[in-house]
Amino acid sequence: MNATKKRGKQSFVLPSHPVITTWASVAGKKESEGPLKNLFDVTSKDTYFGQKTWEQAEKQMQQIALETLAKKAGMKKEDFSLVYSGDLLNQCIGSSFSLNNCGIPHLGLYGACSTMAESLLLASMTVDGGYSDQVVAMTSSHFASSERQYRFPLGYGGQRTPTAQWTVTGSGAALVCSEGHGPRVESCTIGTVTELGVKDANNMGAAMAPAAFSTIRAHFEDMHTCPEDFDLIVTGDLGQLGREMLMELARRDGINLGGKVTDCGTLVFDLPKQDVHSGGSGCGCSAITLCSYLLGNLNSGKLKRILFCGTGALLSPVSTQQGLPIPGVCHAVSITGGI
Repeated sequence: MNATKKRGKQSFVLPSHPVITTWASVAGKKESEGPLKNLFDVTSKDTYFGQKTWEQAEKQMQQIALETLAKKAGMKKEDFSLVYSGDLLNQCIGSSFSLNNCGIPHLGLYGACSTMAESLLLASMTVDGGYSDQVVAMTSSHFASSERQYRFPLGYGGQRTPTAQWTVTGSGAALVCSEGHGPRVESCTIGTVTELGVKDANNMGAAMAPAAFSTIRAHFEDMHTCPEDFDLIVTGDLGQLGREMLMELARRDGINLGGKVTDCGTLVFDLPKQDVHSGGSGCGCSAITLCSYLLGNLNSGKLKRILFCGTGALLSPVSTQQGLPIPGVCHAVSITGGI
């Protein structure tokens, strides 16, 4: 057996502890009015970001995130050796169009709302494996493009159920390097696709909660850790309802998560004031929260260690229309404070 870095069934240690040296966040109008408004690098009151369509706006957000990342790193974006990125649009056009003609090697990903954790996990494994000295992890989502693709046209004026979440308009990018200063990635757990029969596309927190619990439990078992080893266990976008379901699943399994669990979908918005119902969602939800609040606090020493758990609902309009259950997936990345 040569898989010396594998632990248990799903987890991996990264002995070189790849460092996240730089991060960038781009946020839309509603997000720039929330609790994290002063932490984002770029905000815009224009939901189109100067483009003709919402889908092109998403492409533009990723381009701004990549350019901002390069500027903060003191580089040109053309100098990036590899980009892992994805989004919620069909064929991931937000990501592929944003990198069109840039000359940057690109691997497109689809993990739904887990894409920030997936891209960060893969970027870290690539650097730790010695295949590159610096890799970008990036993703985005847009409220209007997601509504058009997955639910109803905005002009339809449909009522949102109490369990519904608000797709975040935003993009986040992080630069993972073999050396430098900043938060470090020490281990990761690749999730398994999990579903417990939830079919309601307006209750994605419930659909994703089983996958979140499955991955968190696997990380504890594989890495011989427990909730007390982390300052925070941060899920991607379960929202308020999904977080409560995660806590209940853990309780039934005899795991006390205590006050360790928080969710990007409840951090990025002020739930009572901003009328987002159960909270935020979308690839951009965990991306802009990680690439502002979480990495910033790790870098400053306010947080020592977190388990970042991106959650994704792997549905499509076709699967929903066919009445199929919604599978979920969750990928976990253990990140320590800057050195």
